[in-house]
Amino acid sequence: MTLLRFDNVTKSYPGGHTALSELSFSVDEGEMIFVTGHSGAGKSTLLKLIHLSERPTRGTVLVEERNLAKVRGRQVPLHRRRVGVVYQDHRLLMDRSVFDNVALPLLIAGTPSAEVGRRVRVTLEKVGLGAREKARPGELSTGEQQRVGIARAIAAQPRLLVADEPTGNLDPTLAAEIMDHFAALPAQGTTVMIASHDLALVKRMRRRVLVLSHGKLADDISPEELAS
Repeated sequence: MTLLRFDNVTKSYPGGHTALSELSFSVDEGEMIFVTGHSGAGKSTLLKLIHLSERPTRGTVLVEERNLAKVRGRQVPLHRRRVGVVYQDHRLLMDRSVFDNVALPLLIAGTPSAEVGRRVRVTLEKVGLGAREKARPGELSTGEQQRVGIARAIAAQPRLLVADEPTGNLDPTLAAEIMDHFAALPAQGTTVMIASHDLALVKRMRRRVLVLSHGKLADDISPEELAS
């Protein structure tokens, strides 16, 4: 089943800058896929269109066969609950505990408190932070903070997770560890799309890769091609 599809998507900004140009591709349910390219190639813009932080100038973006152009008003936060986001800079609440950071999206969604506690603790165990739920983010290492960001994004069990340069500030060992956490998600029902400029790490993961160049799709590389 196709979970995500871009059909001839163009995104232009005032002043004449075009971030994406006639971009078309599809992602199947259960895939883990990378988006790479030079700085300014359009990677972050692509993810923003999926999360409805931006709207396309032309073309169509579909998630679960829903045209995002028709998602307006109160439907936007409902859509965002189905699309988890992991940021490079974590965006954690430094005055709240790890538990509270991960619980926040669930509370906003109106999840019953008993279910919030269960989901948060199960998710923290999955990312190896079960013993740190009472800690504040400032007490954690950079890698641990990123794992909190991942836990926050997946606690709501999103159908699709997008991550923007999630390992950009990490050393190679921590970056590989974080990627292994992402790689486990498709088996749990979450499709994963990661924007990354780390070509060595992307190649090691041996997953499908979309290569952007100046807003256009320059290549669509299969796992088999990466392995050869």
